Amino acid sequence: MYLENRESEHPKKTDNKNNFFMVASDFTPAEELLIESEFQALLADYARTSHRQKVELITRAYQLAKQAHGGVRRLSGEPYIMHPLSVARIVVREIGLGSTSICAALLHDVVEDTDYTAEDIEHQFGPKIANIVVGLTKISGGVFVDQAVKQAENVRKLLLTMSDDIRVMLIKLADRLHNMRTLAAQRPEKQRKIAIETQYIYAPMAHRLGLFPIKTELENLSFKYEHPELYNEIEAKLQAVKEVQHENFEDFAAPIRKHLTMMGYEFKLYARTKSVYSIYKKMITKGIPFEQVYDLLAARIVFQPTTDFSEKDQCWMIYSAITEIYRPHPERIRDWISTPKVNGYEALHVTVMGNHGQWIEVQIRTERMHELAEHGLAAHWRYKAGTESEHELDRWLRDIKDVLANPDPDALAFLDTFKLNLYHHEVFVFTPRGDMHTLAQGATVLDFAYKLHTQLGEHCIGANVNRTTRTIDYILQSGDQVEILTSDKQKPEPEWLNIVVSARAKDRLKKYFRKQQGLIDHNLQTDTTIAKAIQLYIKGNDKMGVMMRILQVMSDEYRINFSDLHVTSDGNNFTCEVEAKLFDMDKLGKMCMQLRKISGINTVNVTKIDGVEMQCDCASFDNN
Repeated sequence: MYLENRESEHPKKTDNKNNFFMVASDFTPAEELLIESEFQALLADYARTSHRQKVELITRAYQLAKQAHGGVRRLSGEPYIMHPLSVARIVVREIGLGSTSICAALLHDVVEDTDYTAEDIEHQFGPKIANIVVGLTKISGGVFVDQAVKQAENVRKLLLTMSDDIRVMLIKLADRLHNMRTLAAQRPEKQRKIAIETQYIYAPMAHRLGLFPIKTELENLSFKYEHPELYNEIEAKLQAVKEVQHENFEDFAAPIRKHLTMMGYEFKLYARTKSVYSIYKKMITKGIPFEQVYDLLAARIVFQPTTDFSEKDQCWMIYSAITEIYRPHPERIRDWISTPKVNGYEALHVTVMGNHGQWIEVQIRTERMHELAEHGLAAHWRYKAGTESEHELDRWLRDIKDVLANPDPDALAFLDTFKLNLYHHEVFVFTPRGDMHTLAQGATVLDFAYKLHTQLGEHCIGANVNRTTRTIDYILQSGDQVEILTSDKQKPEPEWLNIVVSARAKDRLKKYFRKQQGLIDHNLQTDTTIAKAIQLYIKGNDKMGVMMRILQVMSDEYRINFSDLHVTSDGNNFTCEVEAKLFDMDKLGKMCMQLRKISGINTVNVTKIDGVEMQCDCASFDNN
């Protein structure tokens, strides 16, 4: 639930716990039946899993949660207990977690909102469940608050709880998903704020943890509440072509089904329609209307592999069968089996020309790969049980813990480091011995040196990349073979922070400079003493993609850290008030002018700098 809504949803804690729980329920018989039905549905979801069944434990957690939340209702008017029940169902059905996580999900608001304490939860359910509930209580509020430093601290708390037990983050994502599904009960301005926060933090986190269906739904719902008219327009157009798309898919799938059946496979072949948000992104990126988005449809094959060949070989055998029927696009083959994504995703993707002159992507997965794609980290650890291998996800979590163990004293710089960890795409490079390593897209030779070892990074003078000598700022590409070159005389220079892109390398360099100088070099313009608090007023036409472009310019191109973002719209025009930290004030004029050039923007004014009121337009600043 949202921190801002607690007073309207829950009564204050009382001094008498027993009296609180003896409050008579004001639920109707029909509502009591609905609550019981939802609990039975939860148990049915749980029974369909391979987890060791602990129904009695889950039942006790449900009974305590129901009693603790008493006759309280959500803003929507439904009994409050329906929320933890719904979160618990997402945890088991959509993420694939077991009894410990189900109990924690049922109890996740009990310590926060009732007279029960963490000690009570530990006494009744043990330390594991209690620790998860405590972790969820610590991060129960929103991430976006009035001050950027507090915002960074909220993200730090989020990561600390995640590093202690990843189930805290997984349950938090389930909690956020249900809140987004029921966001209609909120005021429009609250809907927009929560949607932006979800798009900024939780959807990328779901992607990073391999929870693709949850990531897609969070993106879609965020887009729905941030741009409702545009969402409805694209959704209506999708519905209009739905029947034709279905007929085209059946026509496309029939020969593939026949061929795979002849090969003796047990499989499922079904259509996947591009999400509204995914269509919107393509329209913006390509600058095209809906009618020119031709890859609305994709096909997915999930099959049970035989014991005769490896999973990888069988995926390629199915690829061969498909390309005997349809002509493949030579530049659109993606092998995520040989080199899985950082979040654990494995599949073979091929794009082929369908019967109606339409390119259709086909995703080929085994059942194991499909569960990894659907349930992400939970499935990864389930399959990993009993093995010694370390996955990229493990390394990513280890890097997160490493950053947290040596926190940047500048909270805003910490937020930048977190964003680097969360958002990057990957390239794959190799050592001379053939060991593969995953790096952020845009990573340099110096990034790779620091990934291998801090000492290699600190003494790096370059590298042999594919047997050609390259400097430390050379940007690596997938497939590169890299041998790091070092010198004992080499030492880190302040300029190196402008060369590396990975969170690990930046963290190591900052730690080095703090140790050598007692602080981060002021010339790097990363200290909070240099960052200026600015306030902007932006006004324009509420047209497709304008808000996304504003955020891209400010965040990606000018390294803005947002303190607050308030947007209002009447459907035709919008106003946007931004409070943020800018590290390089020399670029303020350029940023304002670039914002002013965005199609649809009419006004960009600077209203405050470090608390001093201003009324300046772009032309008032030097743009050198």
